[in-house]
Amino acid sequence: MKQLLKKILPPVVATALRSPSKYGWFGNYDSWHDAQNECSGYDSELIFEKVTDAVLRVKNGVAKFERDGVLFFKDEYNWQLLSCLFFVAAQNAGSLHVIDFGGSLGSSYFQHQKLVNSLHDVKWTVVEQPQFVRFGQQHLQSDILLFCNSIEESRKKMNPKLLVLSSVLQYLEDPFAIVDNFLEQDIPYIFIDRTAFTKSDNHQLTIQKVHPAIYPASYPAWFFNEQRFLAPFLTRYEIRAAFDNSDYSNKKNTYFKGFFLSKSNTN
Repeated sequence: MKQLLKKILPPVVATALRSPSKYGWFGNYDSWHDAQNECSGYDSELIFEKVTDAVLRVKNGVAKFERDGVLFFKDEYNWQLLSCLFFVAAQNAGSLHVIDFGGSLGSSYFQHQKLVNSLHDVKWTVVEQPQFVRFGQQHLQSDILLFCNSIEESRKKMNPKLLVLSSVLQYLEDPFAIVDNFLEQDIPYIFIDRTAFTKSDNHQLTIQKVHPAIYPASYPAWFFNEQRFLAPFLTRYEIRAAFDNSDYSNKKNTYFKGFFLSKSNTN
């Protein structure tokens, strides 16, 4: 967990999380159902309330951005994401249309809006769970930041050039069914970030237990075999860049990694 603490959390929370490993990733389950039966879930009302409270503080200028309900009070950028955003904009005459799948209440947008909004044409659409979409539409939506229930719905509002998948695929029951849908969308670029991998030959299904300093929750979480994870993407895309997100798992032989992909016929 130490690398995670250094990279994404304010010092007070990071200190709280240095306690012994009651929290992190545990087990190797045979099915999503088996793992889910031992979890509280990601869609709990407590998580929703904490995240909505935090994002309203960001909106009101109290903090710069939030992640998972944790507030950040100074500008910090994900440079891999930022460089890909501006690369895609450069390929499209300064226009940037993004689908942020599983993007909470616009965490990545708010983190980077200071720089991204310098572009002349920005549309950042978050595709999320219904309660997040409803809240986002009521309290956060603007000419730039939009909230939708599906990629298909978001495509009616803009012509996406980049799909962002940040720490999301490992929390889906059937991630590769979703990936198949992504591939059918024919979006020129895909940015995959903070995704969990195992050095084992097979995908591994665990339970992630979140420290209550963030919020008390637990949910199933995959660790993917990297080669098998990339295989469906590589039928239509090529890897432009790969980058290490540092190993912050408490499970042995695991690591976190990201990729920037482009359609095989895209410049």
